[in-house]
Amino acid sequence: MSVDSALFHSALLALTPILLAALGGAVCERAGVFNIGLEGMMLIGCFSAVAGSWSTGSAWLGVLFGALASAAYAMILAVGTISLRGDAVVLGVALNLLAVGLTGFLLRTVFGVQGTFSDPGLAGLGGIGLPGIEAVPFVGPAVSGHSALVYLSWAAVAVAAVFLARHPWGLRLRGVGEAPDAAATLGVSPAKYQYAAVLTSGLLCGLAGAQLALGNVTLFSENMTAGRGWIAVVAVMLGRALPVGVLLAALLFGIAEAVGFRLQGNGLPQQATDAAPYVVTLIALFLSTARRGSTARGRRRKRPKSLVGASS
Repeated sequence: MSVDSALFHSALLALTPILLAALGGAVCERAGVFNIGLEGMMLIGCFSAVAGSWSTGSAWLGVLFGALASAAYAMILAVGTISLRGDAVVLGVALNLLAVGLTGFLLRTVFGVQGTFSDPGLAGLGGIGLPGIEAVPFVGPAVSGHSALVYLSWAAVAVAAVFLARHPWGLRLRGVGEAPDAAATLGVSPAKYQYAAVLTSGLLCGLAGAQLALGNVTLFSENMTAGRGWIAVVAVMLGRALPVGVLLAALLFGIAEAVGFRLQGNGLPQQATDAAPYVVTLIALFLSTARRGSTARGRRRKRPKSLVGASS
């Protein structure tokens, strides 16, 4: 298998939906809401983006439809976990399952088809050439020619990093996630910040779905997210909810998916190549867990004897 610019171009396409959804999950995590409903929100974004693009003839109106529909869907999680104090894991799983059934039902109701909807008149997101970069050997073909959402996802990483580290609202968001009672005593409403975090997560998942359905391809297929939302959850965990860490974790999975497609073109069975991102996910989780366990054991060994005696 050769390593060329086309491989990296494919990796960046595969990276973008995972990265956008993972950034949404990271914002929720920093606010103290564990969001595993990223898969369902992204799937709702896929369907809504295709429906909006098909009905209006504009890909960007489709993107807007996808973002707003996913944000509205995310509010179910916000109300259930923040206002009603429900279990975030149970609600997240329920949202993922509901999205599969709901989009399948709407596919038959709205488009009158089963399995996959594709139409020649469906407007997709076009690529944007980067002046001065597209002519650079290797780098130009890999980086240039993507949709605007791909470049937006890179900018979102920088904005999220600065926001969480520097902006007063970002610092309050982190405070709400780490010590909500202490934040409340300072006049900060934990519920408002958590609602805003979940809403932001829904918007980002909607953009992820729009990129997947109108940027990577131009169609909607039942359950087309195919576990990418779950991979985004793992990216949040591996990146420790830090924007740059999430980017690196998502890039790892994007490269794995691109390599899987390349190996499939070289004759490997589709089932084996489709499993590549999930195998990488399991390996990354195993290594991360093992490293954290060894770090924790090392810290216990290094505790001063005086502290050990005092604690006993």
